[in-house]
Amino acid sequence: MNHPPVTLPRLGALAREAAPKLLEAVVAPLAVFYLAMVVLGFKWALIATVAWVYFGVAWRLVRRVKVPATMFLAAFAITVRALVSFWTGTWMWFFIQPELGTICISMAFLASVRLNRPLVQKLTLDYIHLPSAVLKHERIRRFFARITLLWAFVLLMNSTLSIALAVYESLGGSLGAFMILRTSAVAVISGLAIAFSIWAFKRVLRRLHVAHA
Repeated sequence: MNHPPVTLPRLGALAREAAPKLLEAVVAPLAVFYLAMVVLGFKWALIATVAWVYFGVAWRLVRRVKVPATMFLAAFAITVRALVSFWTGTWMWFFIQPELGTICISMAFLASVRLNRPLVQKLTLDYIHLPSAVLKHERIRRFFARITLLWAFVLLMNSTLSIALAVYESLGGSLGAFMILRTSAVAVISGLAIAFSIWAFKRVLRRLHVAHA
């Protein structure tokens, strides 16, 4: 089978394009929550985190910049989490709620592979641009299907561990201990998965380069 000519993107350029968005959507809200909790307390940390997410959406709308679908989902999710946490008065539910949602997302990842519409590909395109010729290539399609399977199990593992830690620490531990343990465990698991994903992506790009050299 003949494939159209492929213009290979540079991995460094893709990383530079994705990094600011990932920092804003993932790292910054966590940092805001940590800082506000230490300085102002748990309830103000909830308010500050919700405000940060909505500010990011509003800033894009004012500047007429496209708002990623994941950011709208994040704004909705953080609002529900904050309301339930205020209502229950416990920090445990603020962290358990997204994990339950993440388990559902991991199931959706698995279903998307079955339907031949891997979700990792769609989410990747929210953050970086890949040429259409690259996306149509069979090697790339197989790559996204396999990576979607990988991340389905990574999300399931992270969520299960986070829920177990939240329940355990809420019974006799502390929020600080939970955040340290949970962040460390998730960082290790996700870091290994990210490293493997990058290695696999570089590998498939090298194979494409050889095939079209």
